[in-house]
Amino acid sequence: MSAGAGASERGIIARHAGTVLAGQLATMAFGITDTIVAGRYSQQALAALSVGSAVYITVFVALMGVLQALLPIWAELHGGRRHEEVGRSVRQALYLAVLASVAGVFGLLFPNTLLQGTEVPPALQDDVRQYLSVLALALPPALLFRMYSTLNQSLGHPQLVTWLQLASMLVKVPLTIWFAFGGAGVPAMGAVGCAWATVVVNYLFVAIALWMVRTSALYAPYAVWRPPEPPHWRTIAEFARLGIPAGLAIMVEVTSFTLMSLFIARQGTLASAAHQIAANLAAVMYMVPLSIAIATSARVSYWLGAGEAKKARGSIRTGFRIGLTLAVVMGCAMMLARSGLASLYSSDRQVAAVATGLLAWVAVYHFGDAMQALCVFMLRSYRVTVAPLVAYCILLWGVGVLGGYQLAYRGVGTWPALQSPAAFWIGSSFALAVLAIVLPLILWRAVRDSRITVAA
Repeated sequence: MSAGAGASERGIIARHAGTVLAGQLATMAFGITDTIVAGRYSQQALAALSVGSAVYITVFVALMGVLQALLPIWAELHGGRRHEEVGRSVRQALYLAVLASVAGVFGLLFPNTLLQGTEVPPALQDDVRQYLSVLALALPPALLFRMYSTLNQSLGHPQLVTWLQLASMLVKVPLTIWFAFGGAGVPAMGAVGCAWATVVVNYLFVAIALWMVRTSALYAPYAVWRPPEPPHWRTIAEFARLGIPAGLAIMVEVTSFTLMSLFIARQGTLASAAHQIAANLAAVMYMVPLSIAIATSARVSYWLGAGEAKKARGSIRTGFRIGLTLAVVMGCAMMLARSGLASLYSSDRQVAAVATGLLAWVAVYHFGDAMQALCVFMLRSYRVTVAPLVAYCILLWGVGVLGGYQLAYRGVGTWPALQSPAAFWIGSSFALAVLAIVLPLILWRAVRDSRITVAA
């Protein structure tokens, strides 16, 4: 790839990633708003939000991962100019979205086994169950909108989704404050009020998305808005082969967070509230490498679909240069600003003090998190999903969660039990450091094997 072409590709990826990032941050602002509002409402509400949002995010992100894994399929069809096949593929994916919604709603309505198995304090369990029962209503439109977002990303037009996500904050923020604190005939609902605000916004999202698919000229060449064909099981099986391992990998990643929250809950509301702040900021930071990974994956798959394997490899190098540079900058910024950020989230000095210590580990955690996000999305472009899933299970669950649990409650070697949420952040940071070595090796092999296949 020439210097001029490299600069052009860098600009395309940067613009795409920046647009996706703006939308992702707007969506993340939902969680930030909920965390700040619940923190101002009460420590109990923030603790319930910490546990409840951990369970919801586990379910949502795992199912979202199944649908988001379709991005390389649609981007390849787009790169190969097989436009009507894009629309047909999207309609078949609706069957997958329905199945995912049914499974997710069931999981949110019956969380008792998870809450009791991880020994969440009984005083929190009722609040968490109420919170999740409301969010069960929000899950189906959230998954449909994620599918719409993935379609736009695969076509290289993420700006439509981003403008919608940014505008939604004008609805989400006032509704969250109103429903949480009450007023004008609405009772104060705390964390449950945050959930009701999310329900309203998600249905507004999907209604506008459907209207745009129906009326916008952008989608006309792809003939998306046609009556769905009967299920084509071979196509759905192809989706499943790519999407299920990808979704499971994301589930493992997110459940490492969920299990952290649930195991930390037994340390009391102070520890849970501080961990919620750290987890929320880690998730916000993750949006940057995630956006770069999405944009790069779309370009890689586009070039692969167009038969330009060399340009696809150039896009990978460009994406990694952008993503890892920003990861270093953001980690350093977090280390310097952690005290002020913790105080912004909570007016409780004890919570802010504990969170400040955790945010130092978040800064370390972020680099490995950025590396694994970039690798996993590139691997999906080459249809490699099982190897990352195995690596996630061994490292994120085995080293991160179980290692953190050991360090927190039993001690490791000569180290005594810390009885602190920091133990889980230490374990997870170490697990991601190892992933940052393993996943690039898997990606290198996938690209090498692809070159050999093309040469043959």
